Amino acid sequence: MNTTYFRFYAELNDFVPPEKRQRTVVYPFDGPVSVKHMIEAAGIPHTEVELILANGESVGFDYLVQDGDRISVYPAFATIDVSPVTQLRPSLPTPHRFILDNHLGRLARYMRLLGFDTLYFNDKADDPELAQIAYDENRILLTRDRGLLKRSLVTYGYCLRTKDSKAQLTAVLHRYQLHDQINPWTRCLRCNGRLHPVTKEAILHRLEPKTKLYFNEFQICRDCGQIYWRGSHFGKLEALIANAINDEDRTRSS
Repeated sequence: MNTTYFRFYAELNDFVPPEKRQRTVVYPFDGPVSVKHMIEAAGIPHTEVELILANGESVGFDYLVQDGDRISVYPAFATIDVSPVTQLRPSLPTPHRFILDNHLGRLARYMRLLGFDTLYFNDKADDPELAQIAYDENRILLTRDRGLLKRSLVTYGYCLRTKDSKAQLTAVLHRYQLHDQINPWTRCLRCNGRLHPVTKEAILHRLEPKTKLYFNEFQICRDCGQIYWRGSHFGKLEALIANAINDEDRTRSS
């Protein structure tokens, strides 16, 4: 039986048992095995890993672990340039596009509100379908399911640590540095389609009497036809947008 020595850094410790956090841990293995396999066997989805060092040398996911190797595994870097080292995956396409699993409906609504291209199918897509769409369309898969992120088709993904939707939004904005890309009220909260202005006269037949009386500015979704105006929920949604923008300002000043 061979042995190797792993150490996981920073937030990767969220995925390992308490007794294995912030320390070097011995892992046995038998026969040829990739470092990706051993990382995921330890409980860490490959999408969470940005840099792997084997005995101080940068390696890729396909590196075959050797007896006695000392492996250091790091998460995504927000401010450190790691371009000279082995890239574990192709550069993330921009603008960022997302796909969310079936339990993240409120987060999907928040992200669309901020203008991000966000697919969400409620309970109409299973894990294999989500992984396939993420792969085919180069989308970032957001989920709390580690197993889903371990699927080989998933190239880009993030495992959310909380069930609170607003905290999830904050985490995603920071993880992918999206604050400068916020473009609110440009996507349909229902279907993710693009919104565009529409005259009141063109949709008058679809409006309730009080809406006709009190509102004059409207937008409509190009795909599903949903109509938007500054109704009773507008203030709460505007507050969420302002908080998302101001959160980055607070971070920069701290």
